[in-house]
Amino acid sequence: MDTLMAFLTVFTQPQLFLLVGVGTFAGVYVGAIPGLSVTMAVSILISFTFSWEVYPAIALMIGIYMGGVYGGSRTAILLNIPGAPSAIATAMDGYPMAQKGEAGTAIGVTTVMSFIGGFIGIIVLALAAPFVSDFALGFQPRDYMLLAVLGILLVGSLSTGSLVKGIFAGALGIAIGAVGRDPLTFAERFTFDFRLLEGGISFIAVMIGMFGVSEALMQLQHADKTAVRQKISRIVPSWRTVRKHLPLSLQTSSIGVIIGALPGTGGDIAALMAYDHAKRVTRNPEVPFGQGAMEGLVAPETANNAAVGGAFIPMLTLGIPGDAVTAIMIGALFIHGMNPGPMLMIDQPQMFWFIVGALCVANCFMLLFGLTGIKLFTKIVEMPRAVLIPLIMLLSIVGAYAVNNAITDVYWMLAFGVFGYFMRHYGYPLGPVILGVILSRLLDDNWRRAIISEREDLWRFLGGILSSPLSAVLFVAVILIFVSQTPFWARGKAMLRKGKA
Repeated sequence: MDTLMAFLTVFTQPQLFLLVGVGTFAGVYVGAIPGLSVTMAVSILISFTFSWEVYPAIALMIGIYMGGVYGGSRTAILLNIPGAPSAIATAMDGYPMAQKGEAGTAIGVTTVMSFIGGFIGIIVLALAAPFVSDFALGFQPRDYMLLAVLGILLVGSLSTGSLVKGIFAGALGIAIGAVGRDPLTFAERFTFDFRLLEGGISFIAVMIGMFGVSEALMQLQHADKTAVRQKISRIVPSWRTVRKHLPLSLQTSSIGVIIGALPGTGGDIAALMAYDHAKRVTRNPEVPFGQGAMEGLVAPETANNAAVGGAFIPMLTLGIPGDAVTAIMIGALFIHGMNPGPMLMIDQPQMFWFIVGALCVANCFMLLFGLTGIKLFTKIVEMPRAVLIPLIMLLSIVGAYAVNNAITDVYWMLAFGVFGYFMRHYGYPLGPVILGVILSRLLDDNWRRAIISEREDLWRFLGGILSSPLSAVLFVAVILIFVSQTPFWARGKAMLRKGKA
């Protein structure tokens, strides 16, 4: 009975209900501005809510978290500038839809699918948290390393042209992510004795430059063209559209929950893996992927919102953060006298159910705010290029500076913007570069942890992979994905089809 009352608290107390709504509204628009991350917003909130009661403080943070994860899709669709790393995959098909005048449809679909993914993540959190946390706890460093390799092999999905160019772009991203001081030995890597490079390169600056500034430079080539008029006849997708993509959304939501529950991963990796999954299981899409495929919006948006519920699972059951935002929330709970972990479920189960209730309310508010203001937002795409290009540059500069309040990040952003422009001009994909930067740390740290745990014996390391069922499954998946992206696999499939015909 107490747990039910805790779940309903956020519904029955107007103050808490309003705080979740305000947080979600703020999160949607913070997430839509490149560089203003949800992590930043939640960390700033801790100082403001220090003297508050625990329920109002957590309610506001949850609203910002849920809204912010969704908000990154807005600028990804309209301007090809992902508001957050988890929206990179959304931009691949969302922006082409905006260029065809279908921005309203794209935003409507992402909003509804984000709502579905968010609720699936919440349901799994409420019903199966201990089981999922036990599964996540079984991951060893070598499994995280294999997961990172699996993510890097997604360059085939992110590369619409040459696979070789995609691999080069991914390797470049890994190299950029390795710049700075080694976190384990504190030795300098790729710094070339420049003190400026010792702190590494912010991946947010790389992302904004590659997508934002390069897009502004690409738009300059077509400055004389008139803007595409957006068709806003229907915003809420039809039941037929939702029903058609429901099986895919359930599959990718499962990916989002599992990846979100793995400490240190998060919605960005979940979204990219879901996008790859959609490309593999969608046999005959109405529009090719990369040119405005609806499945290319459904998969990443359901996955990154389902990852929110997944990230709370290890936080509440084990006291281990699923991502950067839940790490900050653990700190907030400690400040308010709570102790996240196994004892929280025993000593204070009402907090667990309050968080579940707050997530449900935030998800509903996200649907409400996501489906309003779309007509106003789509006017951005219809702006004359003389206004749109400076707006993109302004957002990019503000976003890059806001990360660390450092002008150096603005310089990096501009440099990578010019570099990204030439990459696009010569047919090199930008997605694998960002993916490589994001996964570089995960791959590097866990490779060394794994090899150190095996006393630097490569054969013992390989033996450990083959002897562990989880590691063996991931290893086989890596081999299969690698082989499936080679020309030999495509030729074999073509010959098989010809033989059947």
